[in-house]
Amino acid sequence: MLSGYSKSEFLPFFSKYGHYVFAIIVVGVSVSFFVQLLIDKTKRRSSKGSQLYSANKSLELAPDEEFAENEEETKEEEDGPYLPRDLKHVKYVYARPSVDEMIVKSAEFYAIANARRTLRFFSSEPVPRQVVRNIVKAAGTAPSGAHTEPWTFCVVSNDELKRQIREIVEREEEINYKKRMGKRWTADLKPLRTDWHKDYLTEAPYLILAFKQEYGRLPNGGKKIHYYKDMSVAIACGILITAIQYCGLVTLTSTPLNCGPALRQLLGRPANEKLALLLPIGYPAAEATVPDLQRKQLNDILVEFE
Repeated sequence: MLSGYSKSEFLPFFSKYGHYVFAIIVVGVSVSFFVQLLIDKTKRRSSKGSQLYSANKSLELAPDEEFAENEEETKEEEDGPYLPRDLKHVKYVYARPSVDEMIVKSAEFYAIANARRTLRFFSSEPVPRQVVRNIVKAAGTAPSGAHTEPWTFCVVSNDELKRQIREIVEREEEINYKKRMGKRWTADLKPLRTDWHKDYLTEAPYLILAFKQEYGRLPNGGKKIHYYKDMSVAIACGILITAIQYCGLVTLTSTPLNCGPALRQLLGRPANEKLALLLPIGYPAAEATVPDLQRKQLNDILVEFE
């Protein structure tokens, strides 16, 4: 007997419907397997996401997130805002130009900006140091989050230091071009005729290295939060490049990969600073050439809502 049925009664039933029973069992096992597989995959993704978050906590956060992360760390160090609570506000002095004057000035400024080109061939002719200082002063007028001014500009004219900087950059750039950057990137750069050889780093009379301060220091030694530090430094560098062009010099915006730590150490900069941009500045070489590039037209970059 088998569950109230005789063997002779059960066998005919199984012979007739056994393939259905077998199919149901297979489908059930398969569904169970795939459900478990999906659950395991979801868990792995969740775990991986947590690991990625932890690994990337040092990346720039939005100001509110950045503050939330640093608030607990700094709340015991800060007695109040970085700026004085009773900060004086003064009347803004403004001389309004006429409409005609504004049109002329805007056209003149555009002509100067539009003449800017990226140069890789520099004259070694010296540039007055005061000009370079004024350029950096202009960059220092940039707006910054909560007026934290999270930038440091290192100006290098020493030949031996420039040689060491070039050595560091060329060593890393060769690896970048051969391994890190990939075929697509290097292919896109070929028409520009650039590679890991950076003669301009020793030819140009000055190098300006713009560093981003990840955080500052309060008078009591505690950390000062720097808000919008990436954007603030980017704006300052934009003004720097425009000032270089305005005064009649040329430059190249260099962002060499994997060189920041070594260059920071070479120049003795503190751990809270990270290299943002490296710019050689000077006069163009007599036989300097540039790619015959065309910029986008106004209607390609402007969207107006009237």
